Amino acid sequence: MSQATDSYQCAAARYEDEGFDPPFDANQPGNSSMTNRPAVRAGRRGWKIVVMRCLAMALAWSAMSAMAATPAAGYRIVGYVVDASPLPPVNAQKLDVINYAFAKLDPESNVVFPSPVADKTLAAFVALRKVNPNLKVIVSIGGWGADYFSEAALTDASRQHMADSVVALVERHDVDGVDLDWEYPTLPGPGISHRPEDRRHFSLLLETLRARLDQFGAKHGGRHYLLTIAAADSEFVAGIELERASRSLDWFNLMTYDFHQSLTPTTGHHAGLHLSALAPADDRAGDKAVAQFLAAGVPAKKLNLGVAFYGRAFTGVDPAHDGLQQKYAKYVGAPSWRELVASYIDKNGYVRHWDAQAQAPYLWNAATRTFVSYEDPESLRAKAAFVKAKGLGGVMYWEQSLDRNEALLDVLDQSLRMH
Repeated sequence: MSQATDSYQCAAARYEDEGFDPPFDANQPGNSSMTNRPAVRAGRRGWKIVVMRCLAMALAWSAMSAMAATPAAGYRIVGYVVDASPLPPVNAQKLDVINYAFAKLDPESNVVFPSPVADKTLAAFVALRKVNPNLKVIVSIGGWGADYFSEAALTDASRQHMADSVVALVERHDVDGVDLDWEYPTLPGPGISHRPEDRRHFSLLLETLRARLDQFGAKHGGRHYLLTIAAADSEFVAGIELERASRSLDWFNLMTYDFHQSLTPTTGHHAGLHLSALAPADDRAGDKAVAQFLAAGVPAKKLNLGVAFYGRAFTGVDPAHDGLQQKYAKYVGAPSWRELVASYIDKNGYVRHWDAQAQAPYLWNAATRTFVSYEDPESLRAKAAFVKAKGLGGVMYWEQSLDRNEALLDVLDQSLRMH
């Protein structure tokens, strides 16, 4: 059902009841014949039926707007796409939401775009609605190292100023909402400003944004604009009032990856679904993150499990257990999925291993003592099964350009939506 078609039909009924021909043909190709002229001219009884149908369609449209980002299969796929020129290929039929990465905040709480091609990029994403009319395009604000969130959340005035800036952005680019990636409230992160009050202030900021977006949507036919956040787990989410925040949010994008990287003392699964048998009890894992949010009162359908289209590599690793959960000499980078396929997986001395307990793969090169944690089709299928078993909202992945042939995205699409 299209809103445009419904408007044609309801307007036709109104004109004909008043004794005029409508200024268009309600029976034109592509429109329903529900309100054809003989039916409308049958009298006021027929007109009332048409009005009732119009009201029903309006209510249905309102309901669909409120559920706009919930795909028919019940599980959403959200993909971050970093602004670049040229952009990576994006098959709009395979995902439900594109998160443009990133806009930033300036010191005055304005949302700004560092990329000189942001307008062009967003226009390209919005144009993909022609391929998938249900596609949602969201602007993600922040990212690792992004500052000024604490200042934007600080006062009623600063919160309202940011909300006004967000709405101006949404209106200018015809996007479907915004995603906040504040890493992390109350914590310094990579030297960003922070305050103990960030926890409460973030809730107030989200409530201000939600109210302002709803106000804007009410002026645009009751359209629902999306408000989401990216969130980590463990101590990194202590600065968020999770249950209170969930009332303002459509969903959380759980960053259930980077559990092991350059700042951790040992190797390990950087995106493991469960803890390895070798991991200490306080190590991080996807299922533990989900349990933390559920225990805080966040509805399961508002959680998207994070998936990484890249690995984490370490060298100078102690060789016990093929390098898993061992000390290392040097962190050496984050190879993309396409790099892993081309040069790592069962190539050049790297041997793939599968940790059945963690439901995660890893690579070990005995000659160079290099360990690589990553995700692959098998681990993604395990995560999709977990999403279904727990009744979660879906998955989120970082990032589109790391899987240019969409091999991993295909796995998510097939596992969650192609039954």
